[in-house]
Amino acid sequence: MSSIMRSTISKGEQVVIKWRGKPIFVKHRTPEDIQKAREDDKHIETMRDPQLDSDRTINPEWLVNIGVCTHLGCIPAPGGNYDGYFCPCHGSHYDNSGRIRQGPAPANLEVPPYEFIDENTIKIG
Repeated sequence: MSSIMRSTISKGEQVVIKWRGKPIFVKHRTPEDIQKAREDDKHIETMRDPQLDSDRTINPEWLVNIGVCTHLGCIPAPGGNYDGYFCPCHGSHYDNSGRIRQGPAPANLEVPPYEFIDENTIKIG
């Protein structure tokens, strides 16, 4: 189990913590980030691993993903063709909800089990 203080992350900022030896990307999304993810929901029928943004987040302001590419286990970096994450090893592009949109990765970035234990803390695991 890991926990992170939400109050220490400004809107638009992302932090990386470790959980079970894996990087966890925790992003405090801006209203623009949330709107972009909802707009991308319109393309769900063309997604390799179709999932609505609302199915990937408990609170739309907070995106929590395991930061491991689902292709070969590399660590993606922020960026890419869909304003989310890019894995430079083999060219997988994820959108700002962590959904695979381009490249060889077969699935979306995994969402770990997490919960909000109070207004300032996210518990992972």
